[in-house]
This record gives sequence, structure tokens and C-alpha cells, in this order.
Amino acid sequence: MDMPKVHLVCGAVGAGKTTFSAELSRETGAVLFSIDEWMTSLFTPDLQGDIEYEWAMERIGRMESLIWSHVRQLMKLDVDAVLDLGLLQYDHRAKFYGLADKDAFDICLHFIDADREVRWSRVQGRNDNKGDTYTMDVDRGMFDFCEGLFERPSGNELNITKIHQT
Repeated sequence: MDMPKVHLVCGAVGAGKTTFSAELSRETGAVLFSIDEWMTSLFTPDLQGDIEYEWAMERIGRMESLIWSHVRQLMKLDVDAVLDLGLLQYDHRAKFYGLADKDAFDICLHFIDADREVRWSRVQGRNDNKGDTYTMDVDRGMFDFCEGLFERPSGNELNITKIHQT
């Protein structure tokens, strides 16, 4: 019998992380944790004005701690977990590599990749249609800001990475 696995999903904005994560969750019977859904439910209603990066990161850190406590419970129950947390930067991903290593959990990184203009087009469509994966409008400034943050998996990360082109 396979050990339960923590599936980390990373990719740039508009790559299709949330869609992929939902499909992976259905296929594997895993429990899905999507940071956008948590953020929108827990904090966005209380937001006054534009989202500030530091404000968001503080709350994301709190949510991730809570999410990891749930992941620990799931692993004890032999249930996979899918973490759709953005994971734009290596240091953010490394945090979860370290947590998984400390707890001796199997881990797999899924890198969702798509061309920049394809991703921007998807974001515009999501803004307009407000469908299943919509949580908030992402304007071109926010998109470009996140582009500057994104670090593609490389080096030793590639040993645990499955690359998915969307």
C-alpha cells in the first residue's frame, strides 16, 4: 500500500493551479486546501481598501499553519492532501519540504506551466466570467507583480517535481 502523499501545486498566476488541484483531488481522493478560497472566506470580507502584500502574507502564514495541522491529521488517516497555496517562490516551497521532511511525509511538487500571454488571457477571462476558480479580480499590475516574484522549480526540486503544461 502506498504511503499518503502531500501534493504541492505551484505555478505562476493563471497557469491553472486551482483547476489542476481540484482535478488531482478528485482523482486521488485527496483533501484539497486552496489558499485563495481560505483567504476569500476568512479575511477578504474584513478588508478595507486594496490588499497590501504584507497584510496578505501575515494572514497566509496563519492559514498555512492551520492547514499543516490538518495535513498531519490526514496523513495519520492515510489520506492524501493537495496544497494549492501559490508557492511562487523557492523559499515558500522549501518551507513545506522541510515540514514534510520533519514529519516524514511523502511529497510531490506539481509544476503547472503555461505561456505568459495565455495566463494573462485566462486571468482576464476569470475576472470577466467570475466562474468556479474566481476569488478576486487580478489586474495587470498585480499580475506583473506576481510575475516578478515567481521562481520556477529547479535544481534538487526537480527530483520531486511533475511538470504539467496547460
